[in-house]
Amino acid sequence: MGGIDLADIQPSPDAPQSVPALLRRNARQFGQSPAYREKEFGIWQSWTWAETEAEIEALALGFLTLGLNRGDHVAVIGRNRPALYWSMVAVEMAGGVPVPLYQDAVSEEMAYVLDHCGARFVVAGDQEQVDKVIDAQEKGPGIDHTIYLDPRGLRKYDHARLSSFTDVQAKGRAATELKAELATREGELTYDSTCVMLYTSGTTGKPKGVVLSNRNIIEASKSSSEFDDLRRDDEVLAYLPMAWVGDFIFSIGQAYWTGFCVNCPESADTMMTDLREIGPTYFFAPPRVFENLLTSVMIRMEDAGRFKKKLFDRAMARAKEIGPKILDGKAVSGGEKLAYAFDKAMVIGPLKNTLGMSRVRVGYTAGEAIGPEIFDFYRALGINLKQLYGQTEASVFITQQPDSEVRPDTVGVPSPGVELKIGENGEVFYRSPGTFVEYYKNPESTADTKDPEGWVATGDAGFIEEDTGHLRILDRAKDVGKTANGGLFAPKYVENKLKFYPDILESVVFGNEREFCTAFINIDLTAVGNWAERNNIAYASYQELAGHPQVLASIQSHVEAVNRSVAEDPMLAHCQIARFLVLHKELDADDGELTRTRKVRRRIIEEKFGDLIEALYDGSSEKYTETEVTYEDGRKGKISATLEIRDAATVGVETAQMAAE
Repeated sequence: MGGIDLADIQPSPDAPQSVPALLRRNARQFGQSPAYREKEFGIWQSWTWAETEAEIEALALGFLTLGLNRGDHVAVIGRNRPALYWSMVAVEMAGGVPVPLYQDAVSEEMAYVLDHCGARFVVAGDQEQVDKVIDAQEKGPGIDHTIYLDPRGLRKYDHARLSSFTDVQAKGRAATELKAELATREGELTYDSTCVMLYTSGTTGKPKGVVLSNRNIIEASKSSSEFDDLRRDDEVLAYLPMAWVGDFIFSIGQAYWTGFCVNCPESADTMMTDLREIGPTYFFAPPRVFENLLTSVMIRMEDAGRFKKKLFDRAMARAKEIGPKILDGKAVSGGEKLAYAFDKAMVIGPLKNTLGMSRVRVGYTAGEAIGPEIFDFYRALGINLKQLYGQTEASVFITQQPDSEVRPDTVGVPSPGVELKIGENGEVFYRSPGTFVEYYKNPESTADTKDPEGWVATGDAGFIEEDTGHLRILDRAKDVGKTANGGLFAPKYVENKLKFYPDILESVVFGNEREFCTAFINIDLTAVGNWAERNNIAYASYQELAGHPQVLASIQSHVEAVNRSVAEDPMLAHCQIARFLVLHKELDADDGELTRTRKVRRRIIEEKFGDLIEALYDGSSEKYTETEVTYEDGRKGKISATLEIRDAATVGVETAQMAAE
């Protein structure tokens, strides 16, 4: 399959060829439109595109006064704030390469990235981030200068190599003699200049630095914006990690291409309030956010009176039938329209408002597969929630779901400009204008991932439906296997079904080359704690609540319900869970069990909890275990527990197998 040479894709001579050039265009063409908002001390502050241009130019000049050279890497660390987004654009404007880092990364993780990219400068949000940078420097990497936004707690620090954001901007504004140099560097930026370097989550090893060019970011932003008809008057809430490619595309790529406004919440604690106040029209969230929102709804409904609960249940039952039809433009009877209008006034409208989604015109979820029940819940509310499939290496977009072709079991059709193919082993391959340039300082991994023709191996197993052209993802290719009796083993499918239940936060399913499947379960402390309070059940810790007999019985009922559902699919019927246990601790990124984007690190979990896995398979009814944990202050400790192991009823495996044959 020959395809096109992606290097031939060039903008017209007068089209912007970099993100800074898009900024200049926006300031020139609609300079008085809002570009950024930030909530601080309960008040929303706003910057127009013209004001944003002035802020970014002052910072870029400030970087030049500090000695930023062409090609220098600048780390950006902190929560979503306009000034940190400005920093990334200012770095590119000055000829450098921005490298956003996860704000919750511990100093060891930060030290690795700072050393690997050779960062000379850091822009840090507050004292916590500055402290981690200082700690990381003691482990190796040398930082020439750190710029901080929030001065609180930093007054008595050594400021020889530490400056405030506003001071650097002030120096930039005063350095009129450097304007010509800045103009020269900005003029040197091309479609193939590096726009940003983003580090992968590192599910199987050390994170890799993914180099993305202006071509990658602009082409992906342009085609995806046109696909969903994104507009200048759209509103987004920027709350996801700035180091994640999705946030970069939504809050910089698409924002600068279309000119819509990026809103930054005051804090994680006020996110829901800020979401309701902004009422975004374009909303993205990974499945975990949608799961948590659904959990909060279900908890509130459990606390509601009998009449309200009955009204809610009846409205949602009807909405699941009618809502998706209306969204997809399908025929709906007059009676159905009337019933849906009543439910919308009494239940659905207030619920959408509570969720902050009253105005959502386009919604997406990605990063992990979302449970079909969770997906259907939001579609039933009339929220145009769709799935996309993407990677950092693709500048996000590989497939998207067109309106009226939205299904929970696929991730859509190829995004504009993307080619797909399935390898002999079932692995999904793609190539597109968004395909990354390289892994920084890692030509071997680059060659392993991207072949000379530009095809990228995703690491995911899937297939393309012949009749619809939709892509279906089964699981990570390395995680898909077979049970001992030859049945297909795809753990993620079952895990997502389990996580639909509000009291299940996370699950990890085992079974490759085994006689049967088993699972670890994490309870959701918020949901289960609320249940305990309603039933006057006292508990002192997560561990005590996780081992409560009534909690275990509830989890067992969920596991068995999922088994009945899985048994209906002959291809996946062998993935039913025969035995399970509820873990005594939450899986945690600080303990290495999850990535910073909350993806399960299966191999680490298998090594760390090997004794528990064997207990699931050797017939034990309980197992004593000790586990090392990391506390919030970085100290290490151990927790111990005797965990109960339960059997779960499985159904119809033989019948399903016969149907499949």
